[in-house]
Amino acid sequence: QVQLVESGGGLVQPGGSLTLSCAASGSIISISKMGWYRQAPGLERESVANITSSGSTNYPDSVKGRFTISRDNAKNTVYLHLNSLKPEDTAVYYCNARLLVRGSWNYSNYWGQGTQVTVSS
Repeated sequence: QVQLVESGGGLVQPGGSLTLSCAASGSIISISKMGWYRQAPGLERESVANITSSGSTNYPDSVKGRFTISRDNAKNTVYLHLNSLKPEDTAVYYCNARLLVRGSWNYSNYWGQGTQVTVSS
């Protein structure tokens, strides 16, 4: 059984900061790309950051300079540091990872359960 478990969401004022964590566990042989997505009510899920196994990162313009993704390969954990938060950042944030698990020959996408981030005064 493979799981991605997220933590760190909550309510924060505009201009504030949060750090989200996502730990992968189970029969994992290897992890390639990891990332974070978000989905606001009535909108499609969008990517906000991703990081390769070697540490290369990518961000959309909407969060560039405000969000930072990092990973701890020894802990199978990816982090998202959210700074200078705006009300439009309010969404459910989902962790995503491409995993090679025991018994499989190919990498597959796995998702966390989501964590709510609300930016409001």
